Amino acid sequence: MEAANKGSAEAGGQSVGMNIRLPLEQKPNPYANISIDYKYFFIRKVMFIKYAMAYVIMPGGFGTMDELFEAITLIQTKRIKCFPVILMGSEYWKGLFDWLKKTMLRDNKISPADMELLQIIDDPAEVVRHIQKYVIL
Repeated sequence: MEAANKGSAEAGGQSVGMNIRLPLEQKPNPYANISIDYKYFFIRKVMFIKYAMAYVIMPGGFGTMDELFEAITLIQTKRIKCFPVILMGSEYWKGLFDWLKKTMLRDNKISPADMELLQIIDDPAEVVRHIQKYVIL
């Protein structure tokens, strides 16, 4: 999230940081104009989903995976409006993407249409163009 907040700050934009209170880890980053602290992960995820127009997922850990698959599941089951979900960094995401195709898709746990919910894009300008195709500002 810090990278997005920093990019927004450098471009003169406004951004919100949604921080989770953890004992030994994350602190609000200095680039967010507004910082909101959450005690519970599920509330933070609900707020992400409620206000998202797109997800650009950067390499991360379990929390990143949790947020990614929460969004994909809600889109897949039509619980929320479909929005672009972009995995940025093909080298990082290739293994997961291949596993989804070679295991989940092959075993009919997901459909070919579900695979289309995810895009892997490396170039930031291409990410913006992809989002602009779906999001009217």
